[in-house]
Amino acid sequence: MRVLIVDDHPIIVSGCAAMLAGEGDIEARDAGDAETALTLFVEWRPDVAVVDINLPGASGFELTRRMLRHDEEARIVIFSMNDDPIFAARAIEAGARGYVTKNDDPFLLLHAVREVAAGGMFLMPKLANRLAFDKTSALANPLAELSSRELEILRLLGKGSSMTEIADAVHVSYKTIANTCSLLKRKLGARTPMDLVRIAIEQRLA
Repeated sequence: MRVLIVDDHPIIVSGCAAMLAGEGDIEARDAGDAETALTLFVEWRPDVAVVDINLPGASGFELTRRMLRHDEEARIVIFSMNDDPIFAARAIEAGARGYVTKNDDPFLLLHAVREVAAGGMFLMPKLANRLAFDKTSALANPLAELSSRELEILRLLGKGSSMTEIADAVHVSYKTIANTCSLLKRKLGARTPMDLVRIAIEQRLA
């Protein structure tokens, strides 16, 4: 089985690669950004891609969409520091087939990779339960009503990207980004672009 690891943290990459290599039947390669990852994905055709959300440039959500445009059967597991069920829901909406957090048992990632490679889907039980039953928490979270694209734009704002840079990163027009920022301000009760930056940082997007 071929597994592509997409993460810009060398320690995470080396740990994942060592764990997967220990299985004997898995070959792993890695990429540190969305552009390199997409090139390798197209050329190498991995069975599963393990993708972090917070990547340089385009996020894991955007990379997931781009991979699926090249191969609608792409099998992608999001591997993130964020254990908020909203992010798991947005990952599945973007087309990922699994979501695992980095602060849990690392062998859950191996379980997810094998489950997704076999054609299934994988969510950690606690996340699945929170998605199914924790409606009150979801409604209280200011990010609950945002789409994965809106989350991506908010994340890039939090990282200090200009609207022109964001438009380039997510492959849409400047006008689309400007309109989305206006919509984000209404949804999040923000008055200024700096308010959006503050919210992104407070919500651990940046």
